[in-house]
Amino acid sequence: MDTHALTAFLAVVENGSFSVAAQKLHITQPAVSKRIRSLEEHLKTRLFDRIGREVILTEAGKTLVPSALHIVREIKEATQRVNNLSDTVSGKLSIAISHHISLYRLANVIKEFIVRQPGVELDLHFMESEQAYPEVLKRRLELAFVTLPSSLERSLVSTKVWDDPLVFVVGRNHKLANRKSVRLNELCYDNALLPDTNTFTFNIVKSVFEQHRLPLKTALPINFLETIKVMVSVGLGWSVVPKTMVDDQLVPIAVENVHLARKLGYIQHKDRTLSKAAQAFLDCLPV
Repeated sequence: MDTHALTAFLAVVENGSFSVAAQKLHITQPAVSKRIRSLEEHLKTRLFDRIGREVILTEAGKTLVPSALHIVREIKEATQRVNNLSDTVSGKLSIAISHHISLYRLANVIKEFIVRQPGVELDLHFMESEQAYPEVLKRRLELAFVTLPSSLERSLVSTKVWDDPLVFVVGRNHKLANRKSVRLNELCYDNALLPDTNTFTFNIVKSVFEQHRLPLKTALPINFLETIKVMVSVGLGWSVVPKTMVDDQLVPIAVENVHLARKLGYIQHKDRTLSKAAQAFLDCLPV
């Protein structure tokens, strides 16, 4: 069975489109159609129904998906294990990086890696931490640099690289900006500008308010910390951000008896052998 055909099959399944699958695989749409047709001829069954522009898996197609995923993954990882025997560092390295870590922690690491390893194709995926976990779990990505949760799926392992202190902040014209310290309950009456409710940062803040049995008055969730920073700086409320983000636009405020922090690092699948490229990237991290 042709692994190129299986890869094309999985690309169509993932994207629901022959044309999009062709773009992702960097081949033509007729080439994708040819690979699917050869796979259908080999299996003597139709794998997709094409209804107008919609591509729908048949029962046979649905049955093939898990086996195809397993075959393609095993071949890819077997190739990686063999390549690791060579002294050459090359190939494609696919990693996820959260927006905050890419801006404040990894920019110089990425630059150094590109200079050190010109033979590696670095495939970066910028995404929120919560979105990166399933990508590593499904082995689509080799590493993910993220905010580390308190617990992980059994198949994943994490390594802490940085401690990330969090601070309460307001804009320079906010009514609390000139206070040396405030009580937590004083923040209940103003808008909290925080990331989405499914993020680790939001839940860290929420748990503090719940421990003190205080309400948390949240405005609309904002996915990007840089956007939160701007909105806080113009006086639309208070927030909690990494200490690395604080500049002259923001005023950190001490909250009595409250100290918050996150752990940042990387996750990997425990059953996946790291490529030489991945190990070389990790070697560029600060000790």
